[in-house]
Amino acid sequence: MELKTIRTALADSVLTITLARPHRRNAWTGRMHTEYRHVLAEADRDPAVRVIVLTGDPAGQAFCAGADLAALDGHAEKGRYDPGTTAEIARPGFGVQPEFDATFAYHFGLAKPVIAAINGACAGVGLVLAAFADLRFAVPGAKFTAAHGRYNFPAEFGLSWVLPRIVGLTHANDILLSSRVFTSEEADRMGFLNAVVAPESLMDHVQAYARTMAESVSPGSLRATKRQVYADLHRDAAHAVTDAERLMDEMIRHPDYREGVKAWTAKRKADWSGT
Repeated sequence: MELKTIRTALADSVLTITLARPHRRNAWTGRMHTEYRHVLAEADRDPAVRVIVLTGDPAGQAFCAGADLAALDGHAEKGRYDPGTTAEIARPGFGVQPEFDATFAYHFGLAKPVIAAINGACAGVGLVLAAFADLRFAVPGAKFTAAHGRYNFPAEFGLSWVLPRIVGLTHANDILLSSRVFTSEEADRMGFLNAVVAPESLMDHVQAYARTMAESVSPGSLRATKRQVYADLHRDAAHAVTDAERLMDEMIRHPDYREGVKAWTAKRKADWSGT
């Protein structure tokens, strides 16, 4: 697929995806969603990719300013919601668990962790993207908002499910019922962010974090642990423990278990198989 609204770069097993519509503050469109899912599907299959970083084109002075206003006008003219995508859109993360087989929830079915590097305004769909990432880092003063209230929309794309699980019910209700603007400092206090990082250091910090994860954690462990975390949101402690024991019995037979033990004993970098 020809990428017109997204850029990608792979280095040191880390794939960086950049939302690239700076003239529109990296606003979301059906074309961007189609390209984004295509790139995620390719990355999920590629053993060279171990961690994914998502950010916005810095020239747009935003991570993602939400849905493009032209798309919002189009919904009003048509009298219905139009996602701007087709039935042929890629389905990354689908087929792992039925609970993940939906728009943006597909992030939970990916085998690779996704880190959001929030380098500016994060509104509407931008907040959704950040919320469904596994880790979130932001620059100081970045503005966040759910935004849906001003358009007579409901909480979008599962924010009513995911935000209470990240920040708790009290903060989630504050964000969702008011649709107010809040800054990265407040988001950090709520527990939405892993850290606030100076603008000049954000990408270096996130890339270093991602590289460390890619180098020090086996691909199999990343995949299994990520799926455990989100699957366990739907089940009780006993099922979580039982599944963890099953996975341990399976994964101890993998060559990467033996390699991990040898590397730790020899105090060297592990040579993961990539599977």
